[in-house]
Amino acid sequence: MSVSRFKFSVKPQEAILILITMFWGGTFLAVQYAVTLSDPFFFVGLRFATAALAVGLISLKTLRGLTLKELKAGVAIGVAIAMGYSLQTWGLQTISSSKSAFITAMYVPLVPLLQWLCLGRLPGMMSCIGIVLAFIGLILLAGPENNLLALGPGEIITLIGAIAIAAEIILISAWAGKVDVKRVTVVQLATASLVAFAAMVPAGESVPQMSTGLVVVALGLGIFSAIIQVTMNWAQRSVSPTRATVIYTGEPVWAGIFGRLAGERLPLLALVGAAFIVAGVLVSELKLKRKKNALPEDDSATLNHES
Repeated sequence: MSVSRFKFSVKPQEAILILITMFWGGTFLAVQYAVTLSDPFFFVGLRFATAALAVGLISLKTLRGLTLKELKAGVAIGVAIAMGYSLQTWGLQTISSSKSAFITAMYVPLVPLLQWLCLGRLPGMMSCIGIVLAFIGLILLAGPENNLLALGPGEIITLIGAIAIAAEIILISAWAGKVDVKRVTVVQLATASLVAFAAMVPAGESVPQMSTGLVVVALGLGIFSAIIQVTMNWAQRSVSPTRATVIYTGEPVWAGIFGRLAGERLPLLALVGAAFIVAGVLVSELKLKRKKNALPEDDSATLNHES
């Protein structure tokens, strides 16, 4: 005899990820303000240079033991971070912070999809349903001028950024537990900064006039980015990619709340789309667990994509 049920549990590492997600949601408004003072690639480069410096200063002794594996891991993750955050910042020049946050949340159902395409791990039924729901939500949320079959440039750029962030989640989990967290974090933040600064050349960007507002936002987000990356690398040593990404579902919800407080107003159709995306994210992480009475409970079997 077997019993089917949905099972949820929260580890201390997951609780910490939930907390930073709330603050993470508020960063969209800060970045949207920053792009009024600076071009996107320069701001992302400055933001992550600050983050790399912050982590590097507290990891000087640890950095001496940097291995080739850790260097490769940090560079790969850093390139994904640079692409994800740069494209997200670029998109915020033309779309609201609330819309950007919900489109960025598409990386959650994209994680199992990329695992299938790149690693051959076939998504479960619930993941497939979640992907469909999320993409329906994307069309409803992002279709400009009620044209549901077209996405604007800002939406497309942000969606590509979401794919890069999904790749970042997978890469972090691939090396979690095999490398030193602090060393890899410094390398990935420094790489993200260098890639973003290098992208200024083909993008035709120049160094903007430095202002108090730009410096404050860059320093604040840089330090917070350092905290986020260290926490993600530490927590995902014991939290699977899918468990981590479902926790990050709260990010667009908090971003929507902060955007609402700041005066942003999404139309009804966009709100319906946002709800579809959140539903898709949650559904993609639901795994129907079949438990046989004769066997002990095993938390590792709760999710299809445990790594």
